[in-house]
Amino acid sequence: MAIMPGAEPFFLPGGETGVLVVHGFTGAPSEMRLAGEYLNSLGYTVLAPRLSGHGTTPEDMAKTTWPHWYSSVEDGYHVLNGICSNIAAVGLSMGGLLTLKLASEYPVSKLAVLSAPIYIANKRLRLLPLYRMFTNFVSKKRKRLPDRGEEYSISYDMTPLSSLTSLIHLINHVDTLLPSVTVPALVIQSKKEHTVEPESAQYIYNKLGSTDKRLVWLNKSGHIITLDTEREYVFQEIGRFLAGN
Repeated sequence: MAIMPGAEPFFLPGGETGVLVVHGFTGAPSEMRLAGEYLNSLGYTVLAPRLSGHGTTPEDMAKTTWPHWYSSVEDGYHVLNGICSNIAAVGLSMGGLLTLKLASEYPVSKLAVLSAPIYIANKRLRLLPLYRMFTNFVSKKRKRLPDRGEEYSISYDMTPLSSLTSLIHLINHVDTLLPSVTVPALVIQSKKEHTVEPESAQYIYNKLGSTDKRLVWLNKSGHIITLDTEREYVFQEIGRFLAGN
């Protein structure tokens, strides 16, 4: 299956500490490109895997479920583990859920979770089984992003409903794992977005087993905070967190 231009995984070699950066649902590694370049400029080795079924076609994604997406994250972790002495993880949206699961199962030094969903801001979600009786895909609305953010926002314009069902299963699964995540954790969430209910961040923060944890709120950004108007602040917060400041 051909990969969409710009949706390729990327690797930025650096120092002994590796950072696995994981993109979101229906998105691509490009969502994490600017964050990855920033972290690489600080000396980190950065790897952004392309999740299975992403960056190709919605029909391709419809053949996958969350264990396939998680396997892509595991593959990335093992690649970095062969290069670096320790590994941190940064996940956006569904990527945050996948890195939470990773941190519950593998040695991860630190974890940054960005815009991760527990509560999805779509009132029609309860009708998902009914929708699936009549269609396999629904169109997506895309928010315009500032300052070249658009060129890095590579995602499908349709959402496979089977994948959305699997995302809900992943949310429920990760919810049970949160108390077992004990690594230092940074949770960042915008109060203004309309994809994930902002209280998701407070829920994750409260339920994490970590004693060293921090919750940072944004006031201007949408869902994809790695590409939106406060992205430089987000990058700096992640950089300070990884450096132990």
